[in-house]
Amino acid sequence: MSQLIFTAFSNRTDAVKMAGEVSERLESDGITSAVHLLDLPGQARVESRTLVVSLGGDGTFLKSARLAHPVGARVLAVNLGRLGFLLNVPPNEIVHDIKQALAGHAVEERLALEISVSGTSLVEFALNEVVIERAHAGHMVRLKTFVDHEEFLTYSADGVMVATPTGSTGYNFSAGGPVVDASLPVMVLTPIAPHFTINRSIVVPDHKVVRLLADNKPAIIVADGQAIGELEPGQSVEVRKSPSPVCVVATRSFDLAFRLRESLREGHA
Repeated sequence: MSQLIFTAFSNRTDAVKMAGEVSERLESDGITSAVHLLDLPGQARVESRTLVVSLGGDGTFLKSARLAHPVGARVLAVNLGRLGFLLNVPPNEIVHDIKQALAGHAVEERLALEISVSGTSLVEFALNEVVIERAHAGHMVRLKTFVDHEEFLTYSADGVMVATPTGSTGYNFSAGGPVVDASLPVMVLTPIAPHFTINRSIVVPDHKVVRLLADNKPAIIVADGQAIGELEPGQSVEVRKSPSPVCVVATRSFDLAFRLRESLREGHA
């Protein structure tokens, strides 16, 4: 089995080309590798010792994290996008950083979320956020929220999300939520376009369990941008800290303030 797997989307010809070129360079040093295209059929064989090298933007990294998370494999994120809030390896440093990662460079454990739905066997994972949103355009959804079984707030809104610190710079930030340092053990509860209700985010410790109950209309459950299920009125979804974190290789420092300035300057936020 290859100790190194490059991941990319098939329509990113620059990423696929880079994977091939870097594989050849590493092979001369005795490092074997394989390429897995995330949008094509077939499952990559990943073990805990595998290094998954994500080539692309934030979406590629999130998909790669879903591949690595079940077995605790490490992810090295190479930025081929414009900004890359979640990525910190520039393309010209990829070989250097891969060798550092394989040598056992420091790993950051990122909080992941475990999602379960009442009355079903569904158990899913998210690194950025889970969103409970209205199922039909033109209709708000009323969601009752509970923290550790204590009723908290009821939102009439387009939806409500629970974000991790890693995901706080994404949809959460766009919805008016706070940016949270990735090292903090918290979850962020943020309403989306609330109607005559509180429009502020709430930060809760990550050892709490957040439950969202669809009170009046059906809702859609979205994890990291992918619809994973539906809630009927009376059903609820529980969001808790996953027992296993996402292991991200930290080969270089991440300047959050710089990324925020660039995001605002380019109009991404």
